[in-house]
Amino acid sequence: MTEATTPPSSPPPSGHAHSDTGWFGHPRQLARLFTTEMWERFGFYGMRALLTLYLTKHFLFSDSTTNGLYGGFAALVYLTPLVGGLIADRVLGSKRSVKYGAIMMSLGYFVLCFGGETAKPHAEIAGQRYEVVAENTVDRPTASGQEKRYVVIGGDKLQIKGNADGSVALLAADGHVARTVPGDQFATGGTRSSFYVLLMLLGLSLVAVGNGFFKPNLATVVGELYAPGDRRRDAGFTIFYMGINLGSLFSQILCPWLADAVGWWAGFALAAIGMAVAWMLIQFDGGRLSGYGEPPARSGRDLAPFIYIGGVVAVGAVILLFQNLLDARPVAAGSSLLAYVLALPLLGKILFASFLIGVPVILVYAWRTGNRMEFEMMVAAMVLTTFNTVFWTLFEQAGSSLTLFADRNTDLSVFGLFSISAGQTQFFNALFIVTLAPLMTILWTKLAARGLEPSIPVKFGVALAGVGAGFLFLVWGTRFAGPDFKVSVWWLAGLYLIHSVAELCISPVGMSMITKLSLARIVGLMMGVWYLSIAMAQYVGGIVAQVASVETVGGEVTNLKLSLDTYTSVFNVIGWFAVGIGVILLLLSGVLRKLMHGVR
Repeated sequence: MTEATTPPSSPPPSGHAHSDTGWFGHPRQLARLFTTEMWERFGFYGMRALLTLYLTKHFLFSDSTTNGLYGGFAALVYLTPLVGGLIADRVLGSKRSVKYGAIMMSLGYFVLCFGGETAKPHAEIAGQRYEVVAENTVDRPTASGQEKRYVVIGGDKLQIKGNADGSVALLAADGHVARTVPGDQFATGGTRSSFYVLLMLLGLSLVAVGNGFFKPNLATVVGELYAPGDRRRDAGFTIFYMGINLGSLFSQILCPWLADAVGWWAGFALAAIGMAVAWMLIQFDGGRLSGYGEPPARSGRDLAPFIYIGGVVAVGAVILLFQNLLDARPVAAGSSLLAYVLALPLLGKILFASFLIGVPVILVYAWRTGNRMEFEMMVAAMVLTTFNTVFWTLFEQAGSSLTLFADRNTDLSVFGLFSISAGQTQFFNALFIVTLAPLMTILWTKLAARGLEPSIPVKFGVALAGVGAGFLFLVWGTRFAGPDFKVSVWWLAGLYLIHSVAELCISPVGMSMITKLSLARIVGLMMGVWYLSIAMAQYVGGIVAQVASVETVGGEVTNLKLSLDTYTSVFNVIGWFAVGIGVILLLLSGVLRKLMHGVR
């Protein structure tokens, strides 16, 4: 995922020459910051490639619980920078914030290395719990395909096999069906150590809070390298953000490989090492970053120690939010909307309330304090922000439902020469972004020269239709699934190719659009709404992934046909939904363009 933002220009620090062209025509310090960003993203995306697989295979959480927790974690990754950026501006300064965040994130990945023993599976049949025995299983991201799971009833080991109608067949040793259990009377789970679950939540919380200190502030330091009006600035940020995709590209190959070859701990340890390297690059800069990202001048007592203590307290608060997500129970089918809202976990209530209240309040403020043109521009900004939420809700299935689909219903063989793992399939996005970004830039430049470059609403509409088309492409591929109910990995690669093109239509222009359309006096608040919309998209993305949940036993599905049918059905619905939303936005593009009053 590309993440582009260009902070407001800052005056050059005293004593620094912004005419420095020592690194490919840019300030020498950009090389260090580029490398820091690359290693930080190396750690984050390496961890992300393993997370859902870790939760389902090691802790034996259900798909629903896993996707809900993943969505909540991803949401907080986008929420915490709002506070982290404010703290840096008012107290710590960008550089100290980056260092503190890097330490917390590295500790978080390190804590994830300690997962304890694999959870022990069990099954409940008509309310009665029975032991489940697993054979030929390994506690690794990639299953061998030879796993068998048995439920022990009265001393007999009966193999568990899912049926196409959702019922479960229990097979005796000679292969005959000893018992058939209706799907609504058969449930599976895992008995896991509460200590190691807490340790896992601690690791995720450290990453979420640390990310809040790191993510918004390293980019601020990059902005300080350039004087106001320096034309190299946008190009500098383009180079800087290439570090995101380079870091994610390599980590999404190496961390899953290590987790398979050595163990989960090795994959997370590599992520921790990458994050530690990012910290060292800033901590031991040899004075090269002196004068950049310094704390604001203030008299009186240094408040930094209180901020550091507050960060630790925030980790505890986030653990409670995650625990609340784990304890959430699904609402019964047919329940009212009010019942659904009341049943939302605390994090969900906070996100939905903030967005649903914040958007109209800001629009009312713009109507009362701005002129007609400013109000119309704000309306356009809010409409596009809402559509942006839909895009990221579906695009971010990459870390949840698409990774589980890759593990269960994808033949991961590459030309019959070797196989990749489910976690490694996430690298396709980074590969295509690195490859296509320069080509897309050339395309937009040439179209602009001819006066044919699409407007921002058109780009957003194309992006939404594109993310839907990616899912529909994969659904088409399921028609060619083999007798093992698995599709070729190239269908999944095709989805990521289409999604990457769609991402390049929306991600680079999103936050820039907000700064251009917002009232100058509340542009910071509007950036907060933009991040809030993406945070909500991550959370809702977890809910969408929950719809695609598949029943598992010991972390593995027992009926691959039912699994394939479930994913196909959900991906088909969200694919056509996204295409439809994209078409609606394209139809509205003319009206939105008028509301934008020439902003491009």
